[in-house]
Amino acid sequence: MAAWHGGALVGFDLETTGTEPGESRIVTAAVVEVRGGEVRERRGWLADPGIPIPEQASAIHGISTARAVAEGRPVREVAQEVAAALVEHWRRGAVVVAYNAAFDLTLLSAELARHGLPSLSDRLGGAPTGPVVDPLTIDRAVDRYRRGKRTLEAVCGVYGVTLDDAHDAGADALAAVQVARAIADRHPEVAGLTPADLHDRQGAWHARWARDFQSYLRRQGSPDAVIDTAWPLRGLIPSQARAGGA
Repeated sequence: MAAWHGGALVGFDLETTGTEPGESRIVTAAVVEVRGGEVRERRGWLADPGIPIPEQASAIHGISTARAVAEGRPVREVAQEVAAALVEHWRRGAVVVAYNAAFDLTLLSAELARHGLPSLSDRLGGAPTGPVVDPLTIDRAVDRYRRGKRTLEAVCGVYGVTLDDAHDAGADALAAVQVARAIADRHPEVAGLTPADLHDRQGAWHARWARDFQSYLRRQGSPDAVIDTAWPLRGLIPSQARAGGA
């Protein structure tokens, strides 16, 4: 059987109104299918998030409130179509690749709940998600003590991946796939895992990182710091969204 990184990998990325997945809304989204290193399909969405886009967010991804209102589709429709696209790929046996997956998948899940749409679990018959590869989580595990930033741009540099248009959802989604493939090429112990085993390992790796980072923050003077150990969906955000916490 072909290694996971040689099969169908589906890059997924959201650009949003903010950094809190339970409160922020989708502005742009991309789903990019890659097979054997070649792009087979690209889909992109521009949403009207239904709230003003803060200037600091617009400065990052380049989408203003005025443009989103004029050109974007209702965010409910976008969330529905993005979720349907991911689930369709999972049902076909693909692996979804998202850099910092717990942010993007939790935000999508919160949007689905906010608009009364079926969750990913509902669509998948009970599983929270299909198999996910998060290059950020894997990189933290296989190169724990490397100094420097772990942004997508920085990690692209480490693995020799070109990212020409950072914070464009389509470019970031494709770069995430390329970084995942590069990590697999560099680390045979990662490449040799099945998608299911790699998914489970990432959950454990993320939990270890979260506990270590939480301890670090508390030692640095933030005694109440809490880092969610859940992956690839954060623990409380979807239920908060259902309860109107957005």
